[in-house]
Amino acid sequence: MDKQNLIIFKFKSLYEIFEELEENLNFKIFDISNEKTLKDKSNILQNYLIITKKKIDDTNNQFILNQIPIKLSKLIENLNIQFLKIQFSKKSEIIIGKYKIDLNSRKLILKDLMLKLTEKEINILIYLFKSSSPIAVDQLQSNVWGHHTKLETHTVETHIYRLRKKILKAFNDNNFIISHKNGYQIK
Repeated sequence: MDKQNLIIFKFKSLYEIFEELEENLNFKIFDISNEKTLKDKSNILQNYLIITKKKIDDTNNQFILNQIPIKLSKLIENLNIQFLKIQFSKKSEIIIGKYKIDLNSRKLILKDLMLKLTEKEINILIYLFKSSSPIAVDQLQSNVWGHHTKLETHTVETHIYRLRKKILKAFNDNNFIISHKNGYQIK
């Protein structure tokens, strides 16, 4: 497992404890005492958690340690849980152009606008997004629906039509899913 980065902010005594234990932990430890350095470090690091005594405004990935004393084993367990939550959250979002898909809530998001999608609609968008060229109807039928026969059905076209209509209504975007003569593609 990759080392995780634990930033200890304005908490020197805790840093000294973790520094002694660092070789036995799965954390790379940083001692930071000013907000500019904190902001710079959090912009550079990928997998980080900030442990602090008080909440820091406009900062992500914080663990507020405000109930002391705490057993060290319990603290390490809580930190590991926080790192797992951060990783889960990152894996549950897909960025498609100016949109974000939240896989947990099944929403397509653009700034403060949100559109609830079905699981099939999410699967269509992800499949189209992963391809750099247009996807034929029979490919979508086979890979998204699991239909492997040459059935004469308009299931794919109907789903795409309804999905485009929902996106147009919610985001006023008529060009997110583009029709080509040989299939569909996300712009």
